[in-house]
This record gives sequence, C-alpha cells and structure tokens, in this order.
Amino acid sequence: MTGRRRLGLVAAGATLLASAPLTVIFESWTWIMYCLLTVALIEGAAVAARTFRFPTWAQAAGMTLALLLGLTWIFPSGKELLIPQPDTFAHFADLIRQAGEDTRAFGVPVPDRDGLLFVAVLGVGAVTIVVDLLTAVFRKPALAGLPMLAIYSIPVAVYIESVSPIPFVIGAAGFMWLLVADNVDRVRRFGRRFTGDGRDVDVWEPSPLAAAGRRIGVAGMLVAVLLPIAVPTVDGGLLTRLTQSGTGTGPGNGPGNSGRINLFASLSGQLNHTTTIPLLKVTTDEPEPFYLRFAIADVLTDNGFGNESPRGGGLGLGLPDPRRQGATRLSTFTEHHAQVEVTKDLQQNMAPLYTYAIGVSNLNGSWAYDQNQQVLYSSRTTTREQKYDITYLRARYTADELKRAPALAPTDALMAYTATPGDATVEAEVARLTKGKTTDYDKVRAIYNWFSKDNGFRYSLATQTTGKASEIADFLTNKTGYCQQYAAAMAWMVRAAGIPARVAFGFTRGTPAGTGVYTITNRNAHAWTEVYFQGYGWVPFDATPSAGVTGSARGASTWAPDVDRPAPTTSTSAGPGAVVPDSSGDPGAANGPDKSGVGEDQGGTTGPATETTNWTGLWIAAGIALVIALLLVPALRRVMVRRRRHAATAPAAAPVVVSAEGVTDLTVTSETGQARQDAHAAWDELIDSMVDFQVPVDPTETPRVTAQRLVRDLSLTGDPAEAATLLGTAEERARYARQPLQGAELPTALRRIRSGMSGSASRRARLRATLLPPSVLLSWRFGLAEWSTRTAERLAGLRDSLTRFSPRRLLNRAR
Repeated sequence: MTGRRRLGLVAAGATLLASAPLTVIFESWTWIMYCLLTVALIEGAAVAARTFRFPTWAQAAGMTLALLLGLTWIFPSGKELLIPQPDTFAHFADLIRQAGEDTRAFGVPVPDRDGLLFVAVLGVGAVTIVVDLLTAVFRKPALAGLPMLAIYSIPVAVYIESVSPIPFVIGAAGFMWLLVADNVDRVRRFGRRFTGDGRDVDVWEPSPLAAAGRRIGVAGMLVAVLLPIAVPTVDGGLLTRLTQSGTGTGPGNGPGNSGRINLFASLSGQLNHTTTIPLLKVTTDEPEPFYLRFAIADVLTDNGFGNESPRGGGLGLGLPDPRRQGATRLSTFTEHHAQVEVTKDLQQNMAPLYTYAIGVSNLNGSWAYDQNQQVLYSSRTTTREQKYDITYLRARYTADELKRAPALAPTDALMAYTATPGDATVEAEVARLTKGKTTDYDKVRAIYNWFSKDNGFRYSLATQTTGKASEIADFLTNKTGYCQQYAAAMAWMVRAAGIPARVAFGFTRGTPAGTGVYTITNRNAHAWTEVYFQGYGWVPFDATPSAGVTGSARGASTWAPDVDRPAPTTSTSAGPGAVVPDSSGDPGAANGPDKSGVGEDQGGTTGPATETTNWTGLWIAAGIALVIALLLVPALRRVMVRRRRHAATAPAAAPVVVSAEGVTDLTVTSETGQARQDAHAAWDELIDSMVDFQVPVDPTETPRVTAQRLVRDLSLTGDPAEAATLLGTAEERARYARQPLQGAELPTALRRIRSGMSGSASRRARLRATLLPPSVLLSWRFGLAEWSTRTAERLAGLRDSLTRFSPRRLLNRAR
C-alpha cells in the first residue's frame, strides 16, 4: 500500500478517536456505529480514487459522494432507490431542523433522536474528509488538528460540568498517531537510514532529536491535561474543591448535579452554615403550601441512598398531567399557581418545583423534565437569579383512602424501589412494627409512628452523616439526628416492609413575608420520605420531629399526623397540602414565625458548624501561604547566595581598605589560594547583581573593562565607582597575576556597588531584582537545560545498548 493510502487510513482512524468526546453527549452508542459506517465509506472511496491515481478534486468529490450515500442509506426518507433524490435533501433539511429543536428541548445526555444523530454523523464525516485531504494530499497533518479540535469543543460548549479529560487524551493520541505516521512516511520516501558506523536503522527508530521532540510532546500533553485540574477556575479545580465549604449553593457543588454529588452531604452543609442565606422567594395562591422539591434519591446500596441522573424530554414538550394518568387515578386535585424568584446564592441545575407541576413558564435556558423522578433539570443552565412561574396540582386524599389502596404485584416495575442492602437488626425491627398489619398504609403508619419522642427519638444537628447504610443503621440505634437521617431511615424501613419508598430533597415552606409570599433560606433545606401507593402515586411522609425544622409540615395532613403532638389543631387537618405555621428550632415557637433566624436546626453554635468553617478558613489560609511561599522562593534563594558569598569574601586578617590607586602598595600574604577564591566569589556576586538590575554582561570583556563600563554606563561616582574598580582589580589579579589581591574589604565593596546599581535602576527593575531575581531564574533555567541534556544522553545510551542487543540483530548474525 502506498504512503498516501496508508496516511488516509490513519487519518480516518485519528478522526474516529477525535470523536471520543461525543460519548458524553449521547445516551447510547448508536452514533458511533453510524460514524464507523460513514467513515469506512468515505475512506473506501479515497483509497479507490488514489489507487486509480485520480486528481485531487476527484478524490474530494468521491469522498463527498460517499458521505452523501452513507447519510442517504442511514437516514432514508423512504423515496430514494439507493441514490439520493430531491426528497432526500428535503428530508435532510427537516432532520437539521429537528436537531435544532432537540438541542433546545433535551438536556445532556440526549437520546437517539434522528436529527441529532444526523448532525453528528454529518459533522464527523465532514471532518474525516478535511483531515484526509490535509494529511494525504496536502501533507499538512498539523493543520488537521483544527477540525479534530472542533469536535472536542462541542461537549465543552454544551456540557455544564467539567468534561472528563479521558476523551481529550484519546483524541490527542489519535492526533499524535497521525503526526508520527506522516513523519515515518516522509522518512520512507527519503530512503534508508544509517548510523555513523554504517548500521541500518529501522524506520520507526527515532533520531535523538526526534526522541527529544516526542518527549516534549508527551510532556506538553500531560501538562495540558493535568494543569487545568489543579488550577482553580470559576467553575472549579482541585484548589477550588478543597476550599469549598460544602453549602451546596455554588456551581458544581449544589444539589441536583445529575447524580454527581452527594445530596446528603450537600444538605448537611446547608444546615450547618453559620449564617442565614436567602435562597428563594415564593408567591403562591395556595393558602398553606407544601414543600418545594428539586431532587430525589431512589437507589439504596451499602453506600446509602444515591440519586441517578435524571432523564426526560424537554420542557418545551410540556409536563404530564396526573389527572390523566392511571398512577394517580384515585386522587383528587386542586390547581394552584406560584411564582419562584431565585437569588444569586442558589446556583444548581435542578429547579425547585411543587409536586405535580403541570406547567412552567419564563424559565430561561434549556431544561428537561424527568416524569419518574418529577424533577426539572438542565445540563447547561442553572437556577441562579431565575424568576419563573409554576402551575401545579395539590393531591387530596385521606388516611382511609390510602388504607384501601391495592398492593402492588410482585412483578411490578416499581418493586425495584424496595431493594435494600440487608440488615438483620433493621429487618427484625420492621417485622416487629408491622406484625399483624394487613395493608400497606398500616405498615407505613406503624413505621412512621415509631419515630416519636416517646420512643427515644430526638432532633440534633450535632450528628454528621454521609447517608451510608451503616450510618443509617447506627441512627436507628442511637435515635439522634436530623432530617436526612430520619428520611433515609424511614425509606429503608418501608422498603424492608416490601413497599416502594425513596428520599426527596427540597425546602420547607419558609417564613411568611406577606400574603401568599414566603422567604426561603438555607435553614429551610430539608429531606423527607415518599412512599408509593397504587392509585395515589408518591405520598410524602415527614418523620423528622417538627420542633427542630423551620416550616415543618409534619402533622399537616390527615394521613401522617404529628405523633409528638397529642391533638392536632383545626388548621392542620385542612388537607394534604396544609402546613403548620413556620416553626423554629425552639419548640415553644412552633406556632409562630422564626423571628431570630437562628433555631435549633441552624447549627449556629453547634460543634459541626464551627468545625466546617474553621476547616474552610484553614484551607484558604494554607493555600494563600503556599502561593506566597512559592513566590518568595527565588528571592530567598538570592539572599542565601549573597550571604554565602559575602561570608566567603570576608578578609581573614585585619581589614585594610584599599583603593584602586593603592593596589601596588599592598603586602602579599601566603594565603593566595583563598584570596583567589574570595575574588572569584565577589566577582560572581557582581555579575549576578548586574543581571538582576538588567545591566548588560559581556563574557568576552576583561574584568577591568567590565568595571570601567559599569562605572561609565551607570554614571557611578564616589564609593560605588571605587568599589567597582576595586572588584575589577581583585578579579583581574586573581585571574592573571602571580599574587592575588589580599586584605581588601570585598563585602563592603559589593554592598556599595549594589547600592549604586539600585539607585540607577527603575522602580520596576528594583522590585523585580528583589522578588524575582533574574540571576536566580537564569541559573535555574541553565540547570534545567543541563539536567535535560544529561537525561537525554543517558536515555540515548540506554536505547543504543538495547538496540545493540536486540533479538533481531542476534537472528541476523545467526544467519
């Protein structure tokens, strides 16, 4: 196979590797199968055209025709006979229009929609043609990286979170493969390679210069991948993650990041925050609204409850109406309207909604709705400073109605929500509580009623948890915790009883701020349990003691009364959507609004809150100290070198101040070797000072000429001028004279000449000489270059040794 055909195949493979970032865009692998078929057709046409030596324009036309045929066969309109027809192009235009609508309607990852698949295949095919022409025809493989980079930019542009570096590494490997293949082909076309001793060199064996280039390329790619991970950015980075307080209101750490965060840890951070942060303002026509929810955790394993990534259709497709669904056919509903205004402090990609929302308007960005989880999410937009309207339904049912709900069949798909990790203690307790109960509702009520103060349960923010199953089991023993432990524990026990259950996350009603207006802060962050009853859907149960939760709705319904209160008030039995007045952490304030903003659930004075804040401050202080220390390393290095040289140049005998004119009158001692070293050290310090203050240094000049030029260029007079002349004379005699200069105060001369250079330099030069001395940076650069050269020489020697003793050479000798 000729070089051009071989390069074309490599270009096709590199393009497929460069398309790896598209894996985060689509849910399935259908797109890659379509792309493989299309790229194979394109490259087959290219190989055939080059086999018959077609001109360049014919090769491009053949690949374009192959792309068109591939798109026609994969996405047919139904009116063509193997080849495109006019209706085919109209169908293609319709697919592009559908792709535009789908990009606005669906969140990442998207399902296999024909329009989106068509655009993906069309883009990869077009990039394949361009890369092939640049590589095999114009022999410019480096330029082929631009269209390949365009593929990688797609997930970066549409994905709200950080894109994994793995697809980039795969694409970069394909690009390097393309460059290496082109280089090998050029060597093959030039001829055979030989070493200086006449040994034949394989075409794949690189020269020392090529090996150094490959090492530099690999190092550059590693830096490009690893450096963005460590450097703090707007959306995150290693340092940013370490300094986040875990409140869950920031980007990348807020609730609802599509299954990529720990909802329990986020909720804990919100409740333990030391200050009250307004998050929402809700205006509703419902007299006593229920909880706002934004996420659910429905997978229970040994690691606790976790949330799967939501999947659903775009908001533009509308929301399902539960009144027309069989899952809630036994419920009665009342319709209400609400307006939600989000502050800048709530930045998450799941929008707070009331249960059974049937319409959402004025929400900016691309949002999708998961009907199963009943959550509204986005992979591009956040809730920051959003203001949107909700039309929702409030379900109405009584305890007697739920008691008559039929049990689910064992083969029902919802029975998947009864899976538990298995715990003998929990299962024994559930069996004891549900003994003799015949209906699902009676079993749930028995478990729900058990979470009462009469059974030893109490509310406390001092208990920390990540939501693991083992920690939930511990909570059932110590019976002390807050909403996330209560919600997870009840959901686990209900599942153990064979009834579907999950944990919901959101906010309580908040603090009244006018007629139908409620202010919601981080103190209102809450978790509760949802239990599924056939014919009624997911029914909420809040097992957390109401005295510890601001705006608690425990006891605000007839099916889940507050077991800690002997007799509910009239307002608490109004219906399932009713909520008790805003309660604070003080049990005595349960019937009034939270005036102080600091309740038992706020954790303003609890141990965990203080510990979290202190750790955040320590991380920030440590990061700042580390940055300052790194910036001061060159300056400290320069100070240490200067002190060492000053100590080396200190005269051993009694100091004798000597001027340039009095040099001939000096008495020479016997310690000439030490005197020469002192002069050289002083001269080295003078040269480094000149480099620091940006005074030109000419290594071809003699010390005397350098000293004279220094005095002349800087217009030095008095002590600095004499000091420069003295240092030049000392170095000159140390180099050329039989007896070096002894007894001179070289440290004093160095301080004087440095003072003179500092006075002649600009403020910027003085600041740079102090904080980032160029002499230190220059020495480090020379040292790094020397180390790199030595390492390259060692590696080259090792490679030569391995080559000399290769099995191939032994087999050749045996022949």
